[in-house]
Amino acid sequence: MKVILNQDLSSLGEEGDVKVVADGYGRNYLIPKGIAVAYSKANIEIFKQKKNAIEARKETKRTEALSLKEKLAGEAITFTMPVGENGKLFGAITSANIVEELAKSGISVEKKKIEVPEHSIKVIGTYTVKVKLYAGEVADIKVVVAPANAIPERKVEAKVEAPVEADVETDENFEAEAEEKTEADAE
Repeated sequence: MKVILNQDLSSLGEEGDVKVVADGYGRNYLIPKGIAVAYSKANIEIFKQKKNAIEARKETKRTEALSLKEKLAGEAITFTMPVGENGKLFGAITSANIVEELAKSGISVEKKKIEVPEHSIKVIGTYTVKVKLYAGEVADIKVVVAPANAIPERKVEAKVEAPVEADVETDENFEAEAEEKTEADAE
């Protein structure tokens, strides 16, 4: 089935593109949601009339993506997280955490456009996170994960304890109880 896209869809194409999709995908998802319209002479004429407006929107998206790429190029985010003895984090840093930190800097990015290595960061260190922008543009962000709690190295000191003197009464009571029990079991 041929369709004409009404809006950008990252997995399929941009607004105004003509695509061939599975019949069920077109009829049951794209057309009812308004993402695409069926390919017909009437719809082609409508999109020819909208062509200049569509191209203008694409150009503004490209320029916005380039300006966002410039902002993100110098961006470095630092997270301080509690860590265990082997450098593993108590928790993880995901794309949602990165979106929150970017928002604090005044940069708005969608969570789904951020590619975190292995989907989350679980160990202290420095990482490069990719942000997908419009028209295949990609920006890199430096993410630094530092320990929040410096765990001091444990020093083991040998302690010599004084020998514990046995409680004589307790030992005698124990022996007496044990003898009574064995006599009772014997009967």
